[in-house]
Amino acid sequence: MESDTLDVLDRGLLHALHLDGRAPASRIAEVLDVSGRTITRRLGRLRATGAARVTAVIDRRGTGHAEWLVRTRVRPDGARDLARALARRPDTAWVTAVSGGTEIVFVLRAHRADPAPLRALAGSPHVRDVTAHRLLRHLMDHRWRGRTCALTTEQAAALRPPASDAAAPVALNDLDRRILPVLAADARAGYPALARHAGWSESAVRRRLDELRRTGTLRFDVEIDSALLGYSVECLLWLTVTPARLPTVAQALAADTETAFVGAITGTHNLLAIAVCRDEEAFYTYLTARIGTLDGVEHAETAPVTSYAKRVAPAL
Repeated sequence: MESDTLDVLDRGLLHALHLDGRAPASRIAEVLDVSGRTITRRLGRLRATGAARVTAVIDRRGTGHAEWLVRTRVRPDGARDLARALARRPDTAWVTAVSGGTEIVFVLRAHRADPAPLRALAGSPHVRDVTAHRLLRHLMDHRWRGRTCALTTEQAAALRPPASDAAAPVALNDLDRRILPVLAADARAGYPALARHAGWSESAVRRRLDELRRTGTLRFDVEIDSALLGYSVECLLWLTVTPARLPTVAQALAADTETAFVGAITGTHNLLAIAVCRDEEAFYTYLTARIGTLDGVEHAETAPVTSYAKRVAPAL
């Protein structure tokens, strides 16, 4: 799908899905002032063309797992095969090739004390070296504004679901393990289909899904290529920041419209940001006029994103 095929309605629909991935088509249609049939047709087209996909993501706090940001320098002739192999793993997320395909960066969700996945990766004939950085904290509590700027404040309020409870995520059970893989593939799967797959009643599935959402254990994300929204440059920013200035710099970056992610990490670079810009000129301006002027930023390394093999992790 070309970027110019994402019209005003497409963008409004995508914004709505970012607010609530399971919002009924009828409610979205009412807010956008179109027919429910139109929304259903647009949803089907976006999914069929690969333009967008709504997926389920589990909050893994308290599970004994940690998120590792892994950088792998690779041989260019083996980068594609390695990226595809990593994408097939259930414990990876956000598998991307950067720097012209000479490096693959991905998130590994593994037990805090288990280095086995990294040892196996280091033994790959495609890999030159591997460095792993613990993702200590997500420092941006909202999504990139380029994906969530189509609706008015009133429209967004009408679609935004109630805030989740502050309680810790609940422990997963057998029903969850049956329905979550389905939701990872299609977070908008209907309750009857989920019930048939799980072998439970539709009412039980509905109650459990409501509980997972209410406690913040389950959330939804929308996979979409930023180029479809008119942004052709996506770049990783590995920043070294004076520790005392880390919260201030992170807060400043999170407020920028160009920023899609900010996180504190271990290693020489202690902050990772993802910048999304219209073109190379816009990124140059952001790097020099914004990043370069932030008090506390001592060093910046940039790595342009070449392609994605995977954007989010399976629910299980």
